[in-house]
Amino acid sequence: MAEENSGQEKTEQPSAKRLDDAKQKGQVPRSRELTTVVVLIASAVAMMFMGERLLRSLTEVMQVSFSFSRSLIFDTGMLVNQLWLGVSIVAFDLGIFLAVTLIAALAAPALMGGWNFSGQAMAPKPEKLDPIKGLKRIFGPQGLIELAKALGKFLLVGGIATFILWGLRAQLLTLGKQEVNVAMTELASLILWVFLLICSSLILIAMIDVPFQKWNHIRQLRMTKQEVKDEHKETDGSPEVKGRIRRMQIQLSQQRMMQDVPNADVVITNPTHYAVALRYDQSKNGAPVLVAKGADLVAQQIRLIADQHQVPVVSAPPLTRAVYYSTEIGQEIPSGLYIAVAQVLAFVFQLRRYHTRGGNKPKLDTEQLPIPDELKRD
Repeated sequence: MAEENSGQEKTEQPSAKRLDDAKQKGQVPRSRELTTVVVLIASAVAMMFMGERLLRSLTEVMQVSFSFSRSLIFDTGMLVNQLWLGVSIVAFDLGIFLAVTLIAALAAPALMGGWNFSGQAMAPKPEKLDPIKGLKRIFGPQGLIELAKALGKFLLVGGIATFILWGLRAQLLTLGKQEVNVAMTELASLILWVFLLICSSLILIAMIDVPFQKWNHIRQLRMTKQEVKDEHKETDGSPEVKGRIRRMQIQLSQQRMMQDVPNADVVITNPTHYAVALRYDQSKNGAPVLVAKGADLVAQQIRLIADQHQVPVVSAPPLTRAVYYSTEIGQEIPSGLYIAVAQVLAFVFQLRRYHTRGGNKPKLDTEQLPIPDELKRD
């Protein structure tokens, strides 16, 4: 089916969100044939078990209603009393039969689509009053399908009923030769069995209608490729919004990272393209931790903050690249860089001692720092 707005074909299966939205609107697969079969068969079975008791109750009601004394004719309250008496006699047996039928009517929808209460489905829809749309529904594909089902049910039920009655013709003719009570009892039994067989024949119609209704429900909810994309945007957010959120997350992360730079023990640079800030807690047994890293403008900002807070800055390009690409913020440096970073930290500590106590100025050959081949980056 072509979509009216975009002209795209609805080739995609409905998503879980579309199915949930349809359910909220009351659009669930339903088979009237299945409901009819369940209710009729339940009624027939209930009548087979309750029919004798219900017949006796109705007989008692007839006897009570049509046998009274002459004096009761002139009693103004007799009608109400007789009505209440008749209802009390038949109420229990008839109530059980009606309860079984009601339970079957409520349970049948649960077999297909489940129970579903939707306020939107109950809301008035003015478009349903449009006679043109009504004619389209009657003479459209759905109307033709319903007509075909009605004709199929008529032919099936009529054919099976004719076949059953033709097979019982001899037994039905002999009923006229029997006593009235016996004939009526046998006739009632035959009617119940014929009714049950005819109702059971509708199971074939239901077996065809149930898969069709499920298929038709999915077909009506199919989506175009554009609808799938739009739904993904609504669910996951548009790329523009996601990009903006991502940029904000990066900015917040950088702000927190920059707040940790003043607490670093050393900042190692490339010297211009990369910068990493390391902190080593001597009270713990762990390795140095990367508290900040960045490239280009971020690296420049790290160096500026380090200068402002008198954090030593050491230019060691190979080591900087190795730490930058191998370690994430908040993680310890890999074991392969322990010796190289230890030499840098030792140089920093010696440099601090030199500035406070004097003596020979320490030196560090950053090109000779031991860096494993697997951690080197060009």
